Amino acid sequence: MRKIAVISDVHGNVTALQAVIQDARQQHCTDFWFLGDLFVPGPGAHDLLAMLDALPITAYVRGNWEDGFLETVDGLIDETDPTDVYEVLIDDYVQAQLASTEIERIRQLPLCQTRTVDGLTFQLSHNLPTKNSGQALSPTAPQKGFDRLARSGADVLIYGHVHHQLLRQSTAGQLVVNPGTVGMPFPHWTRFATDLRAQYAVITTHGQQSPDVDFRKVDYDRDAEIALARHRQVPYPDLYADQLTTGRVHTHDNNAIIRATKRWGYHDRLQHIIAVRAQQHPTQE
Repeated sequence: MRKIAVISDVHGNVTALQAVIQDARQQHCTDFWFLGDLFVPGPGAHDLLAMLDALPITAYVRGNWEDGFLETVDGLIDETDPTDVYEVLIDDYVQAQLASTEIERIRQLPLCQTRTVDGLTFQLSHNLPTKNSGQALSPTAPQKGFDRLARSGADVLIYGHVHHQLLRQSTAGQLVVNPGTVGMPFPHWTRFATDLRAQYAVITTHGQQSPDVDFRKVDYDRDAEIALARHRQVPYPDLYADQLTTGRVHTHDNNAIIRATKRWGYHDRLQHIIAVRAQQHPTQE
């Protein structure tokens, strides 16, 4: 028997990840798998990598926000897109706290990994095995997306990205699991809207039998996380605080981003980032 903690979509939330790791240890988890999107919009950076490194991490895949971070590092910036502006400013904050070796390590992360445990094959990806973005695997998406996820023939398909805990099957009967999100819950159903606890899953294997899946929800001190974000001066602290207290996610809320960018006077900072990246990557001009 193995007990595997499956963690995904931390999105910079230091306090939530600490709470999840503590809970997983209390559950006597033997392995930890991480499914991507470690950074942005919260204040975590190097400390999040250090927390994962302190665990017995045996699988780690790259999320779409890691890709966005690398685009900022490489100078691929669209200053006409408010969402890109938002991400660039926080990516620059994250990059300032990472060593070049850590950035290269992120660059080398795979989109998909497989692991064999107790005779079962597990496929791990952030979204689809060849595409870590998009909505093909949202909870209400057509079955064809989940069958596409299952084409490899693995027994258990595990993915993140959609920020909702989920258990279903492929048409062939393979198990499909989403552990939810550590740092950015946004329940769709109104009566669940205040349930913003950190989410993850514990998978317990029993040989080649169907594994048990325990969806965990862990409370944490959101006020402490908001205070940490303000203390560390992460960009857009008001939008982050609103996300943690209401569940409203602003990563693609162009109107809110435009207002906050103006309110916080980030234009000059953005131009400085663009100028620095242009010097570092002149071929991007």
